[in-house]
Amino acid sequence: MQNRKYFMMAKKKNPGDTVVLITGASSGFGKATAELLTEKGYRVYGTSRNPVSGPWPYTMLKMDVTEPLSVIQAVAALMKREDHIDVLINNAGFGIGSAIEETEWTLARKQFEVIFWGTLQVTRQVLPVMRDQQDGLIINVSSIAGRMGLPYQGFYSAAKFALEGLTEALSMEVKPFGIKLALVEPGDMSTEFTSRRVWSVVDDPSSPYLAQLKKTRNIIEKNELKGGNPVKVARKIYCIIRKKRTGFRYVVGKPDEKMAVWLKGMLPFRWFEKILSSFYGIK
Repeated sequence: MQNRKYFMMAKKKNPGDTVVLITGASSGFGKATAELLTEKGYRVYGTSRNPVSGPWPYTMLKMDVTEPLSVIQAVAALMKREDHIDVLINNAGFGIGSAIEETEWTLARKQFEVIFWGTLQVTRQVLPVMRDQQDGLIINVSSIAGRMGLPYQGFYSAAKFALEGLTEALSMEVKPFGIKLALVEPGDMSTEFTSRRVWSVVDDPSSPYLAQLKKTRNIIEKNELKGGNPVKVARKIYCIIRKKRTGFRYVVGKPDEKMAVWLKGMLPFRWFEKILSSFYGIK
């Protein structure tokens, strides 16, 4: 087993021998990462619920992360082509926006089904492969929203918080098998994520949250549209894969976003709450 571990580690030094599986690779961070890693010579397999016809520079697999059978079939299809999976990048996700009190129950559950349970489904399917190899790297794409609760994105933050806790625990459990985990936490980025976010109860005149929701939504979308290029996230993931010694958390964003993450860990919550509330126009 030690010889196989050494062999797998040696192979990872050569991108052409490194197999990478990326969920949610048809747009946003997933697409940018898949394109960059393919350009760098990695053997990339992307997934999407409904992969449109190519040409893609990487292989696309049909996978719905919320459907166990779909996940099983996609990983099996990959393993028919390859005999190993070196890197798993859990990126599939979507966002909802609304007041917590007024969020439709089915929509709140779907947020967790995709971000938390979906990530777990894929990870559990890939882990036996990596354990057999005694080597592997799993990168979970989180968000700075996984470090601080964002107003009117409460369920998105909650799902990312849960993902971060899961990643911390799993990192310790699989360490004896030579498997490493890392979290990438993007700030505001200019992607299709903004236009695809689902807003719940946004035009109900009887809602006590309506005026504030509209104000905060404008701030959220304005910041995202002016956000960074998703290639920044792709480059960070590429750097993590290349590192011999992998860190655990990587914040990707503007200096003020990185400062906010630092302040969250340093300040009493009520102090930080005032700063964040002011940023989102909440008095």
